[in-house]
Amino acid sequence: MQPLLQTDDLNLEAAIASIRPQLVEFLSHHQDWLLTTSQHFLPGATLRDLDGITDHREKVSELLDLLEKDGPDTWKQFVQHLCMERDLPLELEILLMSSAEEGNLSQKQEARVDVSARSSVSKGFARRRRSSSSISDKDAKQKRLDSAENYRHLLIDTVRQRYGSRRAAGAAAQEQMQPLAFNQAFVNLVIRQSKASRLKERTDKPREDLPSAPEPEECVDTAMRVSDLFSSVVRSGTTKLIFLFGRPGTGKTMLMHRICQKWAEGVLRQFLFTFLFEFRQLNLLKRKLTLKELLFDLFLQPEESPDAVFQHLLENAQHTLIIFDGLDEFTGSMDMSSTSKEGPTLPSRMSISELFADLCHGKLLPGCTVLVTSRPKRLPDFLLNTVDVLAEVWGFDHKKVEEYVSHYFHHHSFKEQAIAHLKNNTKLLSMCLIPALCYVVCICLEYLLLKHQMSVELPQTMTQFYIKMLLIFINKQQGEHAVDEETQLNCNKKAILGLCDLALKGLEDKKLVFYVSDIPEDVKEFASLHGLLTVFEVKTSGAHPEAGYAFVHLSLQEFFAALCLMINKRVDKSYLKKKFSLKSKWTLKNEAKTEFIESFHIFLSGLSSKECRTFLMLLAEQNEAWVQDKQDAILQSLKKLAATHLTGPKVIELCHCTFETQDLKVAQHIGSLLNFKYEFKNFRLTPLDMSALVFVINSGQDLTHLDFAGCLMDAGCLEVLASCKNVEHLSFRSRRFGDDFAAALSKSLREMGSLKKLELTGGNITAEGLTNLVQASSQCLQLEEINLQDNRIRDLEVKRVLDLFSRMEKLKKVDLSNNNLSLNAVLILAKEVVTCQNATELHVRKDIVIINFSGTSGKVQRSLDLRWEENKECVIPTRHMKLCLRDRGLSLQHAKEIVSILQSCPHLSEVDLSGNKLGDEGCSCLLESLPWISISKQLDLSHNLLSINGIYSLLKSVNTCQKTMEVEVSLCHKTAVLRFTEDREFASPPLTREEPLYPTDDQQVGEEKQTPTLSKKIRLTDCYFQASDLEKLCAVLKECSSISELDLSNNSLGDEGLSRLFQFLPNLKMLRSLKLDNNRISLNSVFCLAQSLSTLERIKTMNLSLGHMQVVHLTFWERIRDRSTGRLRRNFLVHPKHIENGQCFRLRDCTMAPEDMTRLCQMLVHCTQLTEIDLSGNSLSDQSIERLLIFLPYLCHLTLLSIKNSTFSPRCAILFTNSIGLCERIRKVEVRSNQNAFLHLGTSTHSQKTSCSLTDCAISQGQIEELCGVLEQHGRLAEVDLSRNQLGDEGLRFLLDHLHRVHVTCSLNLSHNRISQDGVLHLINAFATSGNVTEVLVSLCSKATLLMKLTSRDDPRKILSLTECNFQPEHLENLWLVLEKCTSLTEYISSNNNLTVHAAERLLHSLRKTSGPLKISIKEPWVCKKSVTNLLELAVQACGNITAITVCKDKSLFQLGVRFPCCLEKVESVVSRLNLHEPEIKRACFYQRVLEKCIQLQELRWSHVELLDDDTKILVTVLLPLPKLKKFELTSCSIMPTGIDYLITGLQKCQAIEELSLGHMKLSDAAIPMLVLGLCKMPSLKRLILNHNSIGNDGCSRLAEALRNMHYMEEINLAHNKIGDPGLINIATVLLEMQNLKRINLSGNSSSPAGGEKLMEALACCKHIEELLLSRNVFGDGVAVKLALCLPHMSSLKILHLQKNNIGPTGGTELARALVACGLLEEISLSENDLGEGSIHALSEGLPRLEHLRKIDLKLCGITDDSSKSLSCAFQQCPAMEEIILSWNSLGDGGAQELASALPGMEKLKMLDLEKNRIGACGAMKLSEELVKCPEIQFIRLWENPVPKGLAADLTSQDPRLCFSFY
Repeated sequence: MQPLLQTDDLNLEAAIASIRPQLVEFLSHHQDWLLTTSQHFLPGATLRDLDGITDHREKVSELLDLLEKDGPDTWKQFVQHLCMERDLPLELEILLMSSAEEGNLSQKQEARVDVSARSSVSKGFARRRRSSSSISDKDAKQKRLDSAENYRHLLIDTVRQRYGSRRAAGAAAQEQMQPLAFNQAFVNLVIRQSKASRLKERTDKPREDLPSAPEPEECVDTAMRVSDLFSSVVRSGTTKLIFLFGRPGTGKTMLMHRICQKWAEGVLRQFLFTFLFEFRQLNLLKRKLTLKELLFDLFLQPEESPDAVFQHLLENAQHTLIIFDGLDEFTGSMDMSSTSKEGPTLPSRMSISELFADLCHGKLLPGCTVLVTSRPKRLPDFLLNTVDVLAEVWGFDHKKVEEYVSHYFHHHSFKEQAIAHLKNNTKLLSMCLIPALCYVVCICLEYLLLKHQMSVELPQTMTQFYIKMLLIFINKQQGEHAVDEETQLNCNKKAILGLCDLALKGLEDKKLVFYVSDIPEDVKEFASLHGLLTVFEVKTSGAHPEAGYAFVHLSLQEFFAALCLMINKRVDKSYLKKKFSLKSKWTLKNEAKTEFIESFHIFLSGLSSKECRTFLMLLAEQNEAWVQDKQDAILQSLKKLAATHLTGPKVIELCHCTFETQDLKVAQHIGSLLNFKYEFKNFRLTPLDMSALVFVINSGQDLTHLDFAGCLMDAGCLEVLASCKNVEHLSFRSRRFGDDFAAALSKSLREMGSLKKLELTGGNITAEGLTNLVQASSQCLQLEEINLQDNRIRDLEVKRVLDLFSRMEKLKKVDLSNNNLSLNAVLILAKEVVTCQNATELHVRKDIVIINFSGTSGKVQRSLDLRWEENKECVIPTRHMKLCLRDRGLSLQHAKEIVSILQSCPHLSEVDLSGNKLGDEGCSCLLESLPWISISKQLDLSHNLLSINGIYSLLKSVNTCQKTMEVEVSLCHKTAVLRFTEDREFASPPLTREEPLYPTDDQQVGEEKQTPTLSKKIRLTDCYFQASDLEKLCAVLKECSSISELDLSNNSLGDEGLSRLFQFLPNLKMLRSLKLDNNRISLNSVFCLAQSLSTLERIKTMNLSLGHMQVVHLTFWERIRDRSTGRLRRNFLVHPKHIENGQCFRLRDCTMAPEDMTRLCQMLVHCTQLTEIDLSGNSLSDQSIERLLIFLPYLCHLTLLSIKNSTFSPRCAILFTNSIGLCERIRKVEVRSNQNAFLHLGTSTHSQKTSCSLTDCAISQGQIEELCGVLEQHGRLAEVDLSRNQLGDEGLRFLLDHLHRVHVTCSLNLSHNRISQDGVLHLINAFATSGNVTEVLVSLCSKATLLMKLTSRDDPRKILSLTECNFQPEHLENLWLVLEKCTSLTEYISSNNNLTVHAAERLLHSLRKTSGPLKISIKEPWVCKKSVTNLLELAVQACGNITAITVCKDKSLFQLGVRFPCCLEKVESVVSRLNLHEPEIKRACFYQRVLEKCIQLQELRWSHVELLDDDTKILVTVLLPLPKLKKFELTSCSIMPTGIDYLITGLQKCQAIEELSLGHMKLSDAAIPMLVLGLCKMPSLKRLILNHNSIGNDGCSRLAEALRNMHYMEEINLAHNKIGDPGLINIATVLLEMQNLKRINLSGNSSSPAGGEKLMEALACCKHIEELLLSRNVFGDGVAVKLALCLPHMSSLKILHLQKNNIGPTGGTELARALVACGLLEEISLSENDLGEGSIHALSEGLPRLEHLRKIDLKLCGITDDSSKSLSCAFQQCPAMEEIILSWNSLGDGGAQELASALPGMEKLKMLDLEKNRIGACGAMKLSEELVKCPEIQFIRLWENPVPKGLAADLTSQDPRLCFSFY
């Protein structure tokens, strides 16, 4: 064996060189002495050669060279003379003596026992002392040196005794029992140097001792020897701090002992003194110490002159080594934030932590070397900036394990068997990498091999090994008298329990060292005898040392402590769970730590395994259930921990605990809670860690993801990982991983059968490593993705690697990015990839290199075999290849090679060569070869140094390559993209009727049979084209006659260029779109373009803008082939209503003077197909608008004039209104906010109604006179909206005074015009006196509504509605006076007008008319508080006969119907009829009065009324028996159970009743029999409404029997009851006999498809049914199909509701097809059914045949953009459509755009609901654009669509009909 530290002989030259600078500096001040002294050692001739040197230092250096060259003897003599004669610095003197071999101790000299063994340094000092003339200073110095030398020898002897290999015989016996085998030959440990920047660790992540991100290459750990720890050089006088950390059991303490031993043997000659302190002993100190007390009192006291020795130590600090072992075991505080920044004084006393910190910082003993060891658990912050060397002790590797085991078993014959046993057991081998565990394993293996040499079964876990070791130690002492384990435990049970108590108490008290008094005698005897405790001297002062005891290893103490918890009867489950917490290891910053618990929780987990149960039962003397109960508590705690968020290190610890349990179910549960993804970042993993992790993963069935980022691991980890069968995704990221790692990983990959994705990124893998890795991966046929980013691959063996990849049938992706691949390697890679049969894409961009494969599971053949040759009809899926070679510096010289690569691939889909340097020539070379290159989608040549000449080459490719579909070029943005169509041999779409073709009109019909040429798109934006370039450009474009889109935006054509281009346009016969944005044009070009509308008839739309961003965008009508002639013509000519698809002219952001407007209009009037003009966003004066309006009559086909985002004056609004007289075709004038104006025009001049809307136009009294003049002149006005202006009361008065002159029938809206109560009263007076005002609606609340309806003919209606007018008493008095005059009033509505009950009586007295009916409605809060009797008392105050009484307390509504003149009929006296006594006469009189006033009562409707006994009585006795009562409604009323019976009995008196409504009355089956009795006495009953009750099957059956005889029944409403199939079947049976039935509502019941089918069969006989409401049932497709069969028989059906009926695609399709038979349908609801696309398309086909359809509800039907086109087209062909509900579907921008395009064709549409869809900005803008053309639409709902808030607000401000809010 090699020794730990090698002894190298000092070379003389090296020794002199090390002290040369200091020596020269000293002697340069003593040059004369040096010259005189040198004459004694050197010849004079030699010295004379130095006379020419003037520089002192140079002369001294030359002299020293001469002395050195003269030989070692001369140098020795000179040094001795120098030391005796001159007063040298002590440090320099020692170095000089050492260089002369006077200060060294050889091993032979150290073996001497007496004083003669001392070094020649002492003799030199003695000679010097005798020859000195002055003894004062030198004698003191010599005495100090002698004392120091004596102390040094004493120190050496002490260290040898403590840590040396030759110990006292008395310790030999105990030595044999030491668990760490000091008597074994030492085996070197694996040590790796790290970086100080990696030392810092968060308190809550103690295991993460590595950095927070993968380190760069320079931070990779490197292997080192122990001697390397001390070899680094630091600045002279600076303390050197060495930090050595390692996991528990890796041998740190033993290594420190070994270092001390080697120092004592003379190996570490740079140190004169060495001290070793253990923190576990320093914990015992309670007092403060000086540095001197620390060194002498606690380690070794000098025998003489301690002060002199200490002074010598201070002066020779650079030769002192101080070792602090076990920093992690220190219990004191290491917070140095409060310590003084100034250096301490030596005599001052300090705490241990302060002494330690000052030694590390160099404040004490500056220049010394401090060596610190610790577990990677707790590292003080103050060490981070002072560490010079950081290293980690790894323990053993496999070779060292074998070496250790070989030495351990060197005296056994079964040594080889033991080694083989460990090698063959991966788990045991992983354990043995930790030296402490290796020793335990060896003990157990030795014991078992001695007993059972043939078959050995070792424990599986660390806990089981410790148990086995304990039993072996006990058994060894028994010798020949050994008994079974149970007997042994029983014999030593008391001692073991005592040892357990000692261990646990020590951990709880943070105590590792115990005194004799702490340990019971029997425990001490047992533990010492069996080698469980070690004894040593403990010094806490300079006094006599005490004996200290400690467990031989901290892990052993943790084991016994854990055992204590498991067997102690006083420890219950709750306490056990509290103790079992990973908080003990991973604590928060504000929590107190349990310092020494490292493996405690692991041992607890191990003791919870089934294998340990018998052991625990024996020690605890308990039954199995008791032990199992405790074990279950631990297992439950483990499961609970897995449910929390854990970092990588914590996951590993949890896996260790789980592994110790050996419970597969627990492991599987924990694995599932960890979500099958394990991320480990920046900490070291050992094979033992990996074994625990693999155990957990393999225990489950689910596949997992393992991610190792920056984690240090060796090959042993990968060997363990190979046994992990459930890994699907494996990822490694670290610069540490190179070819060796890849080679090791390759061996493991073959075993991982589930692996699909492999990532090995950020490493140092080269091409060689890649080849090996791919070689191994090729055998992993299940691999789908390989990621090798950011390695060092550079030049790889492309052909071989790709060949290996092609064998991997499921491979989809390989990532080789950031590997510094050369351009040559990339081109070779591209050449091989395009020919690789399963490669689908090569993506290269700068350093990104990604290869995608088909991953077709072997279905694509890899080679052309003979069978394929024989059968060429074999169908193989076509492979489409994508090739991207971006930003790789490709130039002209590479063009041919690129062409060759492209031509070698038959099926390219996309090629990206952007970001290179091909230039015009390179691109031209490539484009010339396009016809022979198969590209199906696009070729990108952007950023390739193209010029204008290069553009021409690109355009020529449009002609040379027929597949070119689009060319997009921008020289400014350096883009150049060609897009292609599919090859004809692979795609040949059928020729459609409207497919664009390119032949001219005079071509023959036979050309139709030729292959059509596809349209081309040319975009040449930002290419710096000027007018002078157009000649050459047009010449090239002329060859491309098939261009459909041309974009020349962002060039510099100007007016001249635009004019030239328009002269060329007739040559582009298939052009559909032309864009010329931002070409620096002026207003002259606008006139030129406007003129072209008449000269170029194919123009469809023209959008122009002269703003900051100029816009010129023209669209053209598509040319189609007429099948009859074969010629091409405009598309719209085929359409019968081609004018509707006429031309549109839009001009924005332009300043138009009046003369400019005149010129423009003169040109536009020649455009015979012009239908729309949009002049939004321009600066237009009143004169310009006036001239525009003058031309309106001459724009014969104009349908819409829009001027948005412009500023108008109030007079301008009047101008727009006056245009109604200028042009009879105007149908609506709309001006909003003096910014937006719209004129809608009809197609004919026939007399039609016109509307005018001037909202928010600041119109005040000044404009009213002119406005009234306009209203008087135009009798066609149907609606005038002056809302949101500034009329005020005076403006209203003026308007009302002129209303009698207006002889029109129209509505007038004056809302939001600042009208007060006085203005309202004036309005009411005008209403009362005016004959042409028929209706007034006023509300002075926040809505500020004021609506009037005027009529030019006699109208019997006269309606007045007043809401929230806040009338005061004086206003009310005036109101009564006015109402008394209004004798023609037909309806009066008063809502929340501060009317009291008294005022209501006054109102009823004032309302009277000459003849006819009058309806009076009062809504006030007191209505809901009054009883029915009180309200009847109010009702009888009305004049006339009461015909209807309505009380709706939920709406606070009290309503009366009164008829005039009042006819009093003679009725029977209630008083006489009831035969009442005197106290009841008053009530009877009231009944009499009610009876007299209500004798003509026809309608009685009460809702939400609480019926008391008196109310019920008057209802039953007085009101219900009235002879003319036809309608009775009682809904949602509260009544006593006895009252309901009384009421139903009273219904039997209603013989004239025609409509009975008892909805929301909680009627159950029990009430139905009595109700049936009443129904039988109602022969005229037509409508029975019993919705929202609790009627079940029984009640429904009874009703059915009663309905059988009601032949006049027209409506049955049983919605929202509890009717099931039996009840529904009974109803269905009755329906067969009800021939007059028109409406049936059975929604919201509990029927199933069985009942539904019976119902459908019955409905087939109901030929007069008009309304069928069956929503919210669960009928399903079968019932829908049945209904579809019935619908053709329901020719009168108008309303059909089937909402939420579980109708799917099958039923929906059949239903949609059958609806066409119901030609009178007005309303359809199919919402909340998953209809499917097929049903929607079928519905779309049938809707155009429903001419009366007004409303359709398709909410939540799964409608997408795919079906929107057909649906929109269908809506457009429904002439009566008013409301469309498409909310809560999946319509996006495409669907919204289709609907928007259809809106102008839907003339009667009022509401479109598109809530909760996926409509974005584009869709919303299109809706807004088309809404302008639709004056009849009231609103479009767009709430909860992904439209940006800013855009939504902007669109709403432009048109309030677009609603983005909920309300």
